[in-house]
Amino acid sequence: MRVPALILFAVLGSVSAPSLAHADACADASDQATMNACADKALKASDAELNTLYKQIQGRLKDDADKTKLLVAAQRAWIAFRDAECDFDSSGVSGGSVQPMIVLQCRDDLTRKRIEDFKTDLSCEEGDLSCAVPPAN
Repeated sequence: MRVPALILFAVLGSVSAPSLAHADACADASDQATMNACADKALKASDAELNTLYKQIQGRLKDDADKTKLLVAAQRAWIAFRDAECDFDSSGVSGGSVQPMIVLQCRDDLTRKRIEDFKTDLSCEEGDLSCAVPPAN
């Protein structure tokens, strides 16, 4: 009786196991290569969100070439800062297998903070003099 139940469980488990294993690969990562890949995946997702918000800000500044140039310069400087900061933060594990993950996690953390800044810029109210991004029409 226990054998058929185990077989049924194994069959049902194998049907859903690939999707569950894929979903939990990062949560249950136990080797450095997987943890590095998961950190890279997280950064790519954050970077995609950041780029979407950046394009929205550019869209709101389309009629102001001077502010657009300032935005581009600020974003380039921010990327240089983020990368340099994370290179510094990870220097304690320089050359180790964990370094890529530390760099990627640092970049992801700073990118998420930048996302929040962009969201704040995009939600400015009319008359907010501290905001360079005009409100949505």
